[in-house]
Amino acid sequence: MSAEASSSGISKKSKKNKSKAAEAVNGDGETQEVDKNKRHRKDKPWDTDDIDHWNIPQFTAPASGEHKPFLEESSFALLFPKYREPYLRSIWSNITSELDKYGLACELDLVQGQMTVKTTRKTWDPYIVLKGRDLLKLLARGVNAPQAIKVLQDGIACDIIKIGGLVRNKERFVKRRQRLVGPNGSTLKAIELLTECYVLVQGNTVSAMGSFKGLKEVRRIIIDCMNNIHPIYRIKELMIRRELAKDPKLAGESWDRFLPKFQKKHLSTSEKTAKKNSALERQADPSSSVNPNSIPVAPSTSTTAVGEGDKPKRTPFPTKKKTYTPFPPPQQPSKLDLQLASGEYFLKPREKEALEKRKKAEKQNEVSAQRRAEREEAFVAPPEKREEGVEERRKKRKRAKAEDLM
Repeated sequence: MSAEASSSGISKKSKKNKSKAAEAVNGDGETQEVDKNKRHRKDKPWDTDDIDHWNIPQFTAPASGEHKPFLEESSFALLFPKYREPYLRSIWSNITSELDKYGLACELDLVQGQMTVKTTRKTWDPYIVLKGRDLLKLLARGVNAPQAIKVLQDGIACDIIKIGGLVRNKERFVKRRQRLVGPNGSTLKAIELLTECYVLVQGNTVSAMGSFKGLKEVRRIIIDCMNNIHPIYRIKELMIRRELAKDPKLAGESWDRFLPKFQKKHLSTSEKTAKKNSALERQADPSSSVNPNSIPVAPSTSTTAVGEGDKPKRTPFPTKKKTYTPFPPPQQPSKLDLQLASGEYFLKPREKEALEKRKKAEKQNEVSAQRRAEREEAFVAPPEKREEGVEERRKKRKRAKAEDLM
């Protein structure tokens, strides 16, 4: 009994404390209800409005005496395709000098076909080795060295999107990848301008470089394009967002009412048939779609004058609704059945060959006659108008005078 009483007393005390915490006292002495999820929250004196939480602070090299080397060496090794070997050999000295500025070392192994980046005792930035790995990824995927070196900067990241497994059909994959590039690269250029990212489409991957926000938009556009959504829809949405961002009045409002909504609907065969049948019913019986509370007005039988430009409307012929039958259509005769019916099946091989040659010759004669007629149409002389002579004019005047006297 004592244990039960103590537990009930603790529960009552906790409930009272919760009810007190849910009520806060204002400066005027009035109680104000506080959300139970926020009753333990307090104002943080260091978290003020002038702090930009999205800003990435610059990481500079420490002074010579303050730098301490890392305890362990970190390294990444990546393979590269065979066709990139001549280019990598030509620019590897520049890559080495750029990585040396950040205290990184790199190796190019042509025998195994791999590139390696690793930290040294001079490395001060613990994250720069991941940037070096991204640099090697971009070089292996076909990005030029001057562009790939920019990924070592703080505000630039990279994303390699694999698109090879998103579409099964090879021809469809090639068409959608070409749709992403656009005519003369116009679609790809528009994506780069709107997202402020560098995009390279090559093989089964798409390499992108830029800000994190821009890379997110690029990935969405590319995956949607592989899923049969044209990039022009996303480009249009980005253009509208850019224009809306210029208006300071809309900074705190939702932009959903301004953005276009593209809905993709897939209807099954039964749904398509039902939709088609309902449309045919509305055409055959237009009174069915009329409001039942409306008063029907009989058309006037009096004839009205029809202008030159107006044409009387014709009532559509009543179309018969196609009834669904579960039975398949009758089977069409095969090529063998047709040969048996015509007697060609029982002919000898020589007779068959002679028959085919004769049919082929007849078809060629028909085609050649048709083409000859088309060519001869250009040489048919058009009808010429001959001017009237003096005698004809005189007879014409005499005929006119005789008609007047009569």
